[in-house]
Amino acid sequence: MGQIAIEKPMGVALVGAGMVAPTHVAAIRDAKDVAFLKGVLARSAGTVDALLQNFDWGRDAPTVFTEVGEITRDSSIEAVVVVTPPNARIALVEELANAGKHILLEKPIARSSAEASEIVNICEGAGVALGVVFQHRMRRASRLAKKLIEGGDLGSLGLVEIVVPWWREQSYYAEPGRGSYERDGGGVLISQAIHTLDLAISLTGPVESVQAMIATTKFHEMEAEDFATAGLTFTCGAVGSLVASTASFPGTAETITMHFEKASLKLDSGVLTVFWRDGRNEHFGEVAATGGGADPMAFTHEWHKDVFVDFVTAIRAARAPVASGEESLRVHKLIAAIERSARDGRTVEVEQ
Repeated sequence: MGQIAIEKPMGVALVGAGMVAPTHVAAIRDAKDVAFLKGVLARSAGTVDALLQNFDWGRDAPTVFTEVGEITRDSSIEAVVVVTPPNARIALVEELANAGKHILLEKPIARSSAEASEIVNICEGAGVALGVVFQHRMRRASRLAKKLIEGGDLGSLGLVEIVVPWWREQSYYAEPGRGSYERDGGGVLISQAIHTLDLAISLTGPVESVQAMIATTKFHEMEAEDFATAGLTFTCGAVGSLVASTASFPGTAETITMHFEKASLKLDSGVLTVFWRDGRNEHFGEVAATGGGADPMAFTHEWHKDVFVDFVTAIRAARAPVASGEESLRVHKLIAAIERSARDGRTVEVEQ
């Protein structure tokens, strides 16, 4: 993930002004050496005004756009960060991509694996870069884990344990469409656990098959699942388990534990702990909030900034971003397999 010097900051637009928008605005603002926020588009100009008023812009306040054409016609805008709900993606991405705008999408890519593949194909056909905001990959602990695994000193992987014990109040699901298949594409899997699943398979390699169960607990009134569990078989020969929930009060940080021949690695709250079989223990990284409790926005914007900086430098260097659209399809296909296994009550192969 090499970086290059950016001679001219990239003009960027933001589409969407919902819950996660302030995080993206802060990330772009703090990445001023590589980009600047030209403007924001949302369904309500008043919502954009309220969003932007949270920041001190001086004379450089971003424009409040009123329609997509203002973005597509603006030659100073090279990239667009899209943070709309998943059901408002395909037509928007197609219009932006056909205008030559590179696209960075807030996760998930879309509501389903099929829709996500369609978006990836649209961007590929238009010749524009597509990145996905999987900011957990940018944590120092995550990067160190990847480097350690790729170093080859751990031996082969045998067992993986993925746990996402989050909590959401019922009020979180009171927003129209949240936790529905029509707007979000599902529940805890595609809206919350997707981050941890993406990080996990970026470290372990692909999952080959799953045997799963999903459910909605008595703690939430919602259409989709707030609990999921699955047995996993990895292509490398390891086995593993997933437990994900937004019904686990009071909510704690997600963990990924990987047991290798010579050591076990545990990622927890931004900290990597290495338990060597010879008795040594090593700790790397810093404890950080992840949004697993009642406040879903209780996390730093620094990881988003790192995703954004990587995306801009990837475009300038003509390489793929850390989480490209093509690579991010893997986690969508995994989630689709988990849902299909739970629905059919059988082991399901994951599409590769």
